[in-house]
Amino acid sequence: MALEYRGVSKDFVTNPDNPLTAVRDINFRVEEGEFVSIVGPSGCGKSTILSMTAGLYQPTRGEVFVSDERVVGPNAHVGFMLQKDLLLPWRSIVANVEFGLEARGVGKAERRERAMKELRHCHLAGFENHFPYQLSGGMRQRAALARTLAIDPEIILLDEPFSALDAQTKLLLQNSFGGTIAAAGKTTLLITHDLAEAVLMSDRILVLSERPGTIVAEIRIDLPHRDQPLKRRVLPEVSRYAAELFGHLKLEEKAL
Repeated sequence: MALEYRGVSKDFVTNPDNPLTAVRDINFRVEEGEFVSIVGPSGCGKSTILSMTAGLYQPTRGEVFVSDERVVGPNAHVGFMLQKDLLLPWRSIVANVEFGLEARGVGKAERRERAMKELRHCHLAGFENHFPYQLSGGMRQRAALARTLAIDPEIILLDEPFSALDAQTKLLLQNSFGGTIAAAGKTTLLITHDLAEAVLMSDRILVLSERPGTIVAEIRIDLPHRDQPLKRRVLPEVSRYAAELFGHLKLEEKAL
């Protein structure tokens, strides 16, 4: 499934006389199976783009499409992982991972099997019967990632999913996750402040301006091993791409 944004702007009316425009005139398309990252300054509307894609609220102007169908509300084809883990404190970790499957009416045995598979994938085997308060912040974030993957969405939206992880676990999960979504052909949109992460995992990167966010650059990552970020990491071109991204961000800052 593909994503498309046609002339999308979003205003938040906190003051009727002075509405806040988060993003303005956003136009881009994410092809089926493509991995696109969005980078930009804090507060430039990156998360707003994901929220509109997930159908959590509507654009003020323009339209968002999932597989040529306009987004008018939450979509069963989309999995959305937020910056906060939002685990339910009264449910065990495995029950949290099962939550989306349970809501979709998946049988108990199948949802347990799928939840345990994703917990192993996210290096949480052995912690399935723990509760959120018993896990570190990074482990909770991994549990939230397992919950997103368990519903097997065709489109995955990621809002800084690896930001709370230690460096070693972050690299391992980037590599594992990159391979999983590439093999499954998932269409993925990632928000990140980590420029190297964007280069390691993406087919394309979009750079947003300061608020109101507009697309100021689009960089295609012409490197092998998108399905193996650890292999891509050692390529000398990674630093060049990261420097190019940083240059766009600094140029944008100087233009203000």
